[in-house]
Amino acid sequence: MSDPRVLLSCAITGGMSVPGQSAAIPITPEEIVDSAVAAHAAGAAIVHLHVREPETGRPVSDLGLFKHVMAGIAERCDAIVQPTTGGGVGMTIDERARVVAECRPEMATFNCGSFNFGIFGVKPRPEMAPWEVEYLDGTRDYIFRNTFKDVYRLAEIFREADTKPEYEVYDVGHIYNLRHLADQGLVDFPAHLQFVLGVLGANAATIEQLVHMHRTAVSLFGADGFTWSAAGVGYPAQFHLAATSMMLGGHIRVGLEDNLRVARDRRAQSNAELVEKALAIAPLLDREPTGPPGARELLSLDHR
Repeated sequence: MSDPRVLLSCAITGGMSVPGQSAAIPITPEEIVDSAVAAHAAGAAIVHLHVREPETGRPVSDLGLFKHVMAGIAERCDAIVQPTTGGGVGMTIDERARVVAECRPEMATFNCGSFNFGIFGVKPRPEMAPWEVEYLDGTRDYIFRNTFKDVYRLAEIFREADTKPEYEVYDVGHIYNLRHLADQGLVDFPAHLQFVLGVLGANAATIEQLVHMHRTAVSLFGADGFTWSAAGVGYPAQFHLAATSMMLGGHIRVGLEDNLRVARDRRAQSNAELVEKALAIAPLLDREPTGPPGARELLSLDHR
C-alpha cells in the first residue's frame, strides 16, 4: 500500500429504505443538505445522494430536487457531490440517468448488472405508512434492472457529461460485466469500483467475499487499473468491511442508506455519527483520512 490516504463516501438517504425504518433518515431537501454537510464536517470526502418526495419520503428521481440538493451542498462545503443513477423501485433507466445528462456532476454511480434486490425482510413498524409496507413487500418480485443495453447507454451519457463513474458491483459477475464494457472501449482508466455487499439477492457482506471480489478485480484490471471502496449493508458489516478495506488499501463507504446502527444496541442518530466511527478506525490501521481535495487527486477528478 503506497498511499496511506483513505477517502470516505457517505450514502446520505438511499433509494430503497423507507422513512419508517428510522427517524434519522433525512427526507426533505433541506434535511438531506444538512445531513450531507454534517457528514462532510465529520470527515466524508464524498456525499452520495438520492432524493425523496418531501411530503411522503418516497424515493424519487425528481431532477428539480436533485438540483436543489446539489446546489445547497455546494454552497456550504466542497464535498464531492455524487448523485445516484440507481434510483428506486419502478424507475426507468432514462429517469435514473437524467441527473447526469442534465447536471453533469463530477462523479455519479454506475450500476454494472441486474440482480434480485429484496428488502421485504424488513419488519413493518407501527410508524410506517401503508405505502411503505407495500413498497418493502413489493421487492419480493423486484429485479434491479441494469441490462447490457442499459449500461451501454449509461456509458455514453457519462462520457458526454464528463462525469466519472463509480462502478457499483454487487456480485462477482458484475466485475466481469465491467471487463466486457472495458473491452468495448467504454471504460476510462483508472476506474473506481464500489463493492456493495450484503443486499439480499447479491453477494454476502463477509470478509471472504470482499477479498474474493478484490482479487477478481485485480486479475481483470491489474492492481494499478482501479481504485476501490467497500460498502457493507447492515450492522456490523458496515464497519467490518470498512476495516478490511482499509487493511487492503481500499476506501470506505458508510451511511444511513446502507446501515441504521452505530452499535449493536444503538441506532445511529445521524450520518455524521457513522462517519466518525468509521474514520476513528483509520489511524489504528495507519491510514490517513483525506478530504475532498485529496479524494479528487486519488480519483483523478482534479482535472475538473
